[in-house]
Amino acid sequence: MAAQNGKDLLVKIDMTGDGQFETAAGLRASRLNFNAESIDVTSLESGGWRELLAGAGVKSAGISGSGVFKDAATDERVRQIFFAGETPDFQVVIPDFGVVEGPFLVTSIEYAGTYDGEATFELSLASAGTLVFTADI
Repeated sequence: MAAQNGKDLLVKIDMTGDGQFETAAGLRASRLNFNAESIDVTSLESGGWRELLAGAGVKSAGISGSGVFKDAATDERVRQIFFAGETPDFQVVIPDFGVVEGPFLVTSIEYAGTYDGEATFELSLASAGTLVFTADI
C-alpha cells in the first residue's frame, strides 16, 4: 500500500440521528486510537511467563482532533452533543483501509485564539458502545 494523505483521515458526525454523516468542519489534524485492557491470569503453573486471558478485558477507542474554528453546523452539533451528554454515532474514515463507526461521547472541547491568529479548537471523544469496522474493498 502506498503512503496516504493525512487530510483523507476524516472524522464525521451523525448530524440528525438518521445516519446522515458530515465531516467535522475545520479539522486540520485528527487521530484515532484503540485500547484493550488485559486480564492477567498468571499462576505458579505459568512457568515464569505472564499469561493473559484471551478475549477478555474492556476495549475502547478515542478520537481527537484540532483545527480552525469555523462555527459551522458541525461545530454547533458537537457543542449540542457535549452539553446534552449524548452519544451519537461518529465515523472515522481511514484512507484505503476502512471506516470505524459507533457511538462516542464528547469528553472535551477546547477553544483558543491569539490576538494575531485564528480561533482554533481541540476535540476529544471516547467510545460509548460497540464499534463496527468496515474494510475498504
